[in-house]
Amino acid sequence: MLDLPGIPPALPPVLLAAAREQRAALVGGAVRDLLLHRVHNDPWRGVPDLDLVVEGRAGDFVRRLERSLPPGSLRAELEHGAYGTVELELLVDGQPLLLDVASARRETYPVAGENPQVTLGALADDLARRDFSINAMALDLASGRLLDPHSGQDDLRQRRLRWLHTTSVRDDPTRLVRGARYAARLGFELDPASREQVRATLAAWPWAWRPGDPPGLAPTALGTRLRMELALLLRREPWRAGVAALQRWGALVLLDQRLQADRRWPQRLWWATRFQVPLLPALVAGAADPLALAERLQLPPRQHRLLAQWLGLRRQLAEAGPSPGDAPAWCELLEAPGHSLEAVTLALVAGDVPRRPLLRWLLRWRQLKSPVSAAELIAAGWRPGPELGAELRRLRSQALAQERC
Repeated sequence: MLDLPGIPPALPPVLLAAAREQRAALVGGAVRDLLLHRVHNDPWRGVPDLDLVVEGRAGDFVRRLERSLPPGSLRAELEHGAYGTVELELLVDGQPLLLDVASARRETYPVAGENPQVTLGALADDLARRDFSINAMALDLASGRLLDPHSGQDDLRQRRLRWLHTTSVRDDPTRLVRGARYAARLGFELDPASREQVRATLAAWPWAWRPGDPPGLAPTALGTRLRMELALLLRREPWRAGVAALQRWGALVLLDQRLQADRRWPQRLWWATRFQVPLLPALVAGAADPLALAERLQLPPRQHRLLAQWLGLRRQLAEAGPSPGDAPAWCELLEAPGHSLEAVTLALVAGDVPRRPLLRWLLRWRQLKSPVSAAELIAAGWRPGPELGAELRRLRSQALAQERC
């Protein structure tokens, strides 16, 4: 009987019954973590996550499952026709879990960094397309046999990450960020041959992707995948160890040469966690051209605007910032239209600006009100209108003038 940590006992018999009619195997992180005596959870939702590969159509296997699952177990189903994958959200014995069922496939990369071309294949083809040997193992459901054609168990024992192919990094550079996630989560390190592949591949970066392309032009799909992998690393993994691994491997050059040489990112990201600034914009802030990098990574519009507002504020402070102790002038500047609270916080996080007055504004000055309220002024004879507003601002400015930085 299939025994998986964290999986309700009612599910394995259903999987085994379907696997007797159509070959299916548990693959990827669930097998790796099973051998490491860990529960494999989805990095975003924190619930058990199983990946199955079937020979033939994934939809056929799912139909068999649906007929055998306990009533009410299937909560949601999403099919991706392009890759023959069906995502299931299940609730079995009161426990939520995710189940991805994919058709075994083979992949080719006619253009480095682009999305691969996919065709149906056998289980062996599916394992051969994976990134690391430790993710290229499978547990055949019907026989219970562990399939390890690329010696992943040996790499697990040696606590090392080894690429499956000599062109793994060039085919898909986002595998470097994925490797950094595993390095951070598992405490593994790239083996010497994989380190050499990384060094040799990145030495030619940025390369032309197609004949005639100018250097540095990368497919949009690559930028999107890099952003998704970085978001997972920064939000769901020990980010300090993960980003350190990328820098140690020379891989931050994929984002920006200045970031690769940056030694201030640990402090910047620590401040970002403290002040609840999104970590990805805080990392991108160290690039030579943050907005260009944000565009390449296809950052969400809100994060792109945040970087633009922060850069505008930084330029303004560099040209003619108030004196450090002038609280009224700092409030007038930072509270002007176009300077969001989040942009001021990013300026504090990123540095290269007077940190102490920004911190004082964030923690105290912006919350300081006029000592006399609008209601009290009206009771004293003031009429509602622009003059009342101006008087409230004058009184607040007087109170701010008593503050010390």
